[in-house]
Amino acid sequence: MLLGELIAVALQSVRANLFRSILTMLGIIIGVASVITMRAVGEGAQGAVDDQIEALGAGLLSIRSGQVMHQGVSQSSDTLTLDDVAALARDSRTLAAVTAERSGMEQFKYGAENANLRVVGASDNFMEVQSYELDIGRALTAADNAAKRAVVVLGSKVPEKLGQDADAMLGQTLYIRGLAFDVIGVLREKGTSGFRNVDEQAWVPLDTARFRLFGTETLDLISAKPIRGVPMQKAIIDVERVMRREHRIPPGKDNDFTIQDPRQFLEFQQRAAGIFAALLASIASITLIVGGIGIMNIMLVTVTERTREIGIRMALGASRSSILVQFLIEAMILCLLGGTIGILLGTGFAYGLTRLLSWKTTVSVTAIGLAFLFSAGVGLLFGLWPARKAARMDPITALRYE
Repeated sequence: MLLGELIAVALQSVRANLFRSILTMLGIIIGVASVITMRAVGEGAQGAVDDQIEALGAGLLSIRSGQVMHQGVSQSSDTLTLDDVAALARDSRTLAAVTAERSGMEQFKYGAENANLRVVGASDNFMEVQSYELDIGRALTAADNAAKRAVVVLGSKVPEKLGQDADAMLGQTLYIRGLAFDVIGVLREKGTSGFRNVDEQAWVPLDTARFRLFGTETLDLISAKPIRGVPMQKAIIDVERVMRREHRIPPGKDNDFTIQDPRQFLEFQQRAAGIFAALLASIASITLIVGGIGIMNIMLVTVTERTREIGIRMALGASRSSILVQFLIEAMILCLLGGTIGILLGTGFAYGLTRLLSWKTTVSVTAIGLAFLFSAGVGLLFGLWPARKAARMDPITALRYE
């Protein structure tokens, strides 16, 4: 028989036992839908980490004070100063820009609303270094810092936290730690960067924060942006050289500061998200194997039921290879139909998770293609044994079968 005739016979067999065929395909449908959904959730999680890495821009080095032990408790040594910032800007050979910060959690009050949010005292170039963008208003300036002005730039979610609209808050006065600050700008949404949601922070001039809010001259963070094209490791070595000289640390003695590349943490999260996606897909793939075993069982029953038909076909001249191909095609059609339905259901589930639970999911063409090919492979693998059993029947014995 020609291939087209074999496919037509296989489809006719599926239609003749439609309810049983649907039950047989159920395992494949569930398996493929699970694979698509789990891959979408896993790839969505990995995509969220990629967005965090992208949010860091070209990559920043974070310089913090070192840790010292005091009465058995690890505490920050508060060793960073504006002299360090000036030394890095002046003497480093690898940095394009340097910015300083002093931050803390403070009580924000606007009208009758209160919120406990992070306020960051920052250099006037913090937006350039951190790749932030204004939505409305203006940014902090060097003049604001020099005059220690009580002005504030809000993250995009801060007005919402205070029960207000961003446009309505521009030019208004809010209170931070009981001190009045004029709102001069609101940033565009940035999202989570590292371990903080920067959209829920507010920025004030660095000297305003140090002397009017926190009462200290020290810094808790220096951010350094390497020149484009400079390897991160080279920039770290350069920063360490300048900082050790500025802090007069002799050779062989440990640093009293730490240098971190935030991308290292996010890349670790990225690898973890990749492993998570692969694990989810592997678990879902087990369902496909179970579905394949179900198809093999049903095909064995089908071969037994159609023993006399197989004998008649062989008596009329059908070759063993055509019998083999016929039953293989029937198994693959069941798997491919189940796979197609599973792909549609899995894609629907993924988009449903995004709309109902706000999970980030990504249904990729690669995942759909792999699920389809895998379902075809399951049909081929688990249909081979029943097909061989049918092809190897003795025609005389098959004709006598009742």
